[in-house]
Amino acid sequence: MPATEFVPPDPDAAAFAPAPGGRHAATRLDLPVPPPAATVDYVGSGPPTYDAEPTALPPADPDELDDLVADTVLDGAHYGACTLRAVSVRGDSARYRGEPRRDALLTARFGTGEQALVLVAVATGARATSGAHRAAAEACRWIGRAVGRSHQRLAADILAARRGDLKSGLHRLTDRSLGKLRASATEQGVDPDEYAASLRCLLLPAVPQCRTRVFFGVGGGGLFRLRDGEWQDIEPSVSAADTTGEAVVGFGALPAETPEGDRLTMDLGIPTPPSPYELAPEPPREPFRFRASVARPGDALLMCSGGLADPLRGEPALCAYLARRWSGGTAPGLAAFLADTQVRVKGYADDRTVAAVWEA
Repeated sequence: MPATEFVPPDPDAAAFAPAPGGRHAATRLDLPVPPPAATVDYVGSGPPTYDAEPTALPPADPDELDDLVADTVLDGAHYGACTLRAVSVRGDSARYRGEPRRDALLTARFGTGEQALVLVAVATGARATSGAHRAAAEACRWIGRAVGRSHQRLAADILAARRGDLKSGLHRLTDRSLGKLRASATEQGVDPDEYAASLRCLLLPAVPQCRTRVFFGVGGGGLFRLRDGEWQDIEPSVSAADTTGEAVVGFGALPAETPEGDRLTMDLGIPTPPSPYELAPEPPREPFRFRASVARPGDALLMCSGGLADPLRGEPALCAYLARRWSGGTAPGLAAFLADTQVRVKGYADDRTVAAVWEA
């Protein structure tokens, strides 16, 4: 069906409905037919302002070619009970103006076999700053190094359901990584508030019996779950006293907390500060978010930057379309996933970075 002839589903059947506590949840979608065979260009009230394809390349410095950022990055893998798809795409406005993609994406596996731990990190640089893409890439590298050096301890805590240890340890790693980013800005003579980035991460253990999925980070974006044809906005709230989401219950599960409180074992071998010559990290300006939950077979978990989170929360037709494409428990191929994530909505032109996990 040509893109211009696409008729979006009834918004009343697909819109996010307010849920208790200020969160959002989608109404149940009736999906009697299989997903459509072809994707569409856009959904919503009309065509977006910008063209669908890239127009201008960012300017290049012949002495700084490593600074160039590709328009699109696409990756995928299958470990344990889950299939991963990840993509980062330059937004329509940046494509038109010849600006670099501000979003950065890192996918990495640490360890081998069932002891492996998969990290997906998504960062977004500050808007309207010249080094936004560099800050985002550096934030991903710092958190990647920190998680990689501690992956055995992190994997053990996930399998043992030590929720308190995970939260405190990952909070510290995030603080340390963003602190290094601020130190890097100082070394470059750049305002740390401009050389900054949001950071959102997923940890996926490779053990097939373990369906615990751990999200953590700082800054805007979205965390959604597609279950039985229904979108659920499971972004941890930062206004409530407890911002850590639901407790881990699953493979190797024990009570997450003892009456005396969780033990704090994750010093991870990182001294504070690491040397007299390194600036002590400042805490993130925004609240730390953490959620550790257990997936069910057939679920799809979606972590994304604001470029997709905003239209998902604001355009019912996009929710319905992606629910049709991604329901059923089978992950799309890389090309199909890229096409799905590029379905556009008028008024939303930012970079889109998405990591989705399908449960077998």
